[in-house]
Amino acid sequence: MCTTCGCGSGQTLIGGHAHKQPRKSGEHMQYRAHTQAGEHAHDHVHAQIDFGSGPAGAHAPGLSQARMVKIERDILSKNDALATDNRRFFAERKILVLNLVSSPGSGKTTLLVCTLNALKAKQTMAVIEGDQQTDNDAERIRATGVPAVQINTGKGCHLDASMVGHALEQVALPQGALLFIENVGNLVCPAAFDLGEAAKVVVLSVTEGEDKPLKYPDMFRAARLMLLNKCDLLPYLNFDVEQAINNARRVNPDIEIIQLSATSGTGMDEWLNWIDNAEQSIATA
Repeated sequence: MCTTCGCGSGQTLIGGHAHKQPRKSGEHMQYRAHTQAGEHAHDHVHAQIDFGSGPAGAHAPGLSQARMVKIERDILSKNDALATDNRRFFAERKILVLNLVSSPGSGKTTLLVCTLNALKAKQTMAVIEGDQQTDNDAERIRATGVPAVQINTGKGCHLDASMVGHALEQVALPQGALLFIENVGNLVCPAAFDLGEAAKVVVLSVTEGEDKPLKYPDMFRAARLMLLNKCDLLPYLNFDVEQAINNARRVNPDIEIIQLSATSGTGMDEWLNWIDNAEQSIATA
């Protein structure tokens, strides 16, 4: 995980401008299995190697578990302090901030574009867009007429509170605005980093798999809402909706779930109502 391996090293671009991230480079080790001459070959191998069972919940070459725990605490404590600053900024202005997270290809950007088009006539909005490279998704957002700030994370695989703070300097957010943060496509590292948002919204598409919540529990545990997207494709897939929902609630019993399709529009009203209710909660807080 990024909290220990340092995989966010490198240059971050926010709105086309470089921002250096104070991180050290980490190592990534490849392991190869060798079959020695004369060894008995097994047709069926039932091996499992668990590098996440220690106190740090992760593994990095050359670092002890105790050292990894300390590094993670240091990184996250600094991030949490900046996230608190962001959250204070949003609270003072009654701005609802939603952090959209998913694996690549879930339909997150298409869903966001549909959401912006549905709300732009009555709500002031902005988007902070996170990707390793290109501003392709930011351009799709801007085509709706909603302003977007592109953050390119380079080798980094998630946004952090510092990046969001820098992005806020480039977008005007009036009282009561709605801010969407579209995180880098990744179901691992974004789970650990608070950006100052009101809620994480995890998007799971029916083209992925019912067991995603079990494979990536940290993300589904951190999310308040799961959007089960691309439901228009269900007639063509062998996807068990009930099992996917059960798996999500097995990880997070309190998670809210909406089934929808950005393409057909099914379930979009429920999603928009959820946003409206969240905005009302912010306004009266």
